[in-house]
Amino acid sequence: MYGKSIKIHHCLIPLSWLYGIGTEIRNKLFDWGILPAEEFDIPVISVGNLAVGGTGKTPHIEYIVELLSHKYHVAVLSRGYKRKSRGFVLADEHSTAGEIGDEPYQIKRKFPHITVAVDANRRRGIKRLQECVPELDVILLDDAFQHRYVVPLSSIVLTDYNRALHLDKLLPAGRLRESRHGLSRADIVIVTKCPSEMKPIEYNLVSRWLHLFPYQNLYFTTLSYGHLKPLFPEMCTEKEIPLKGFSKKWGLMVVTGIANPTPMLRHIAQYHAPQEELIYPDHHNFSAGDLNGISTRFRALKGEKNYIVTTEKDAARLYDAPLDDEIKRALYYLPIRVRFMQHAGTSFDEKISDTVYKNRLSKCPKK
Repeated sequence: MYGKSIKIHHCLIPLSWLYGIGTEIRNKLFDWGILPAEEFDIPVISVGNLAVGGTGKTPHIEYIVELLSHKYHVAVLSRGYKRKSRGFVLADEHSTAGEIGDEPYQIKRKFPHITVAVDANRRRGIKRLQECVPELDVILLDDAFQHRYVVPLSSIVLTDYNRALHLDKLLPAGRLRESRHGLSRADIVIVTKCPSEMKPIEYNLVSRWLHLFPYQNLYFTTLSYGHLKPLFPEMCTEKEIPLKGFSKKWGLMVVTGIANPTPMLRHIAQYHAPQEELIYPDHHNFSAGDLNGISTRFRALKGEKNYIVTTEKDAARLYDAPLDDEIKRALYYLPIRVRFMQHAGTSFDEKISDTVYKNRLSKCPKK
């Protein structure tokens, strides 16, 4: 059911009122032009959300990268959450998750041919990108819906099917960064992590509860899981393992540090029940103690062969961790992809592609 995982801290609602007043004033200052918002001469597409964490921004950004990078020179600009560096950093093949953040690192590893950079100041980041890579055609802003100092060409907002906006509350009682009325600034709204068996009446109910305007486009997506892939393929004989082929005689431990591991755990449990589940907070940086704990529990697994399964995002943080060879050989991640529902993927693809093409065409000097 839509919004089934909503949890509200009712004792904190008075603080949410104060937080809401602050965000409302800030948005009004932007609406009235008192706080400056800058437009750029390059297509900028923002992908963000109203709630904190767990809506699936990274797989959706990767979807758009795949869509556009065959034709355009694409850059992804993120703030690099929990990175150890500061200011503007342009990623290269030597960058680590500690330097640029786990999500930008994941994107750069998966798409080494595109440009990836991090900067908490998005205006400065866009300008530096244009200076460093003048041939850029389009910039994707990661988690920038509230960063109103930049006026994007198109703004995409994601909202989790399991946490309905109309039932949620502002921080700290709920998880909203701003009132759900801020959704009116979005050009495209995507309801993510939908159950694959959604019924037509559910699409209609969700559409009604979101109260979108005629100029806004609504899409629904679900997550599609691939085969297990080794984090260190050079050390493994199996280049991928389908969960359907996972033997009941094998031992399995799951390690996650994401906002909502439930869908992944539910998917794995369909094929094999893990003997161990180590659940850490979102963007967790694995300490030496954590790694020792993982090793100890792994060696206690009872199976003919034992494996550790983690997420792509956690894999980005574990890749440079000091792991022994036995753990490296056992460590696999579960890749995920976005799948548009109601056969709407073509419509979304055309809308994004047309937006970039028409904008670039309008910027071309007339002969």
